Amino acid sequence: MTLSPLARRFVLHFGEMGSRWGINRTVGQIYALLYVSPRPLNADEMAEALSFSRSNVSMGLKELESWRLVRLEHQPGDRREYYRAPDDVWAIFRTLAEERRKREVDPTLSMLRDAILESPQGAEDAHAQRRMREMHDLIELVTGWFSDVQRLDADTLKRLMRMGSRVQKVLEFGDKVRALRPARAAKE
Repeated sequence: MTLSPLARRFVLHFGEMGSRWGINRTVGQIYALLYVSPRPLNADEMAEALSFSRSNVSMGLKELESWRLVRLEHQPGDRREYYRAPDDVWAIFRTLAEERRKREVDPTLSMLRDAILESPQGAEDAHAQRRMREMHDLIELVTGWFSDVQRLDADTLKRLMRMGSRVQKVLEFGDKVRALRPARAAKE
């Protein structure tokens, strides 16, 4: 399998970015290849296209499967396993967000809950617990909001994301109105 220059550029870039996102370069490139491929690919095709060893591809596929970012498929009359990335970018985004929450946020919340429940051993511990409670409450608020957002359909989610700058303007306008109220009340 030969990649076009356009696809190769995307695959290489995704590998480099993957290392910044906490996945290794190989896994990032395998995922990018599957994402741009018009058909499911088997491990041998991926190894050839990326010039990786078959064992590197297998290990990368296992990691992508653990993240639920690839689907295993079988072809009639072919014993090899084929892989495909989900077609819906919003499904990919949701899966990534959910997996990151499970792997990174939930353990932190669990640790914070345990730490908050401990009896403080002095003023420093009491101060640390107050700070931890603030962090816990913020993370709970954000994850609750994110869970609500995850349930939105893609069109609603797009509209919500596009509202960002408009919401900021509405909030700023509200702040200006509130600032004027005491001045008006004093004049009357």
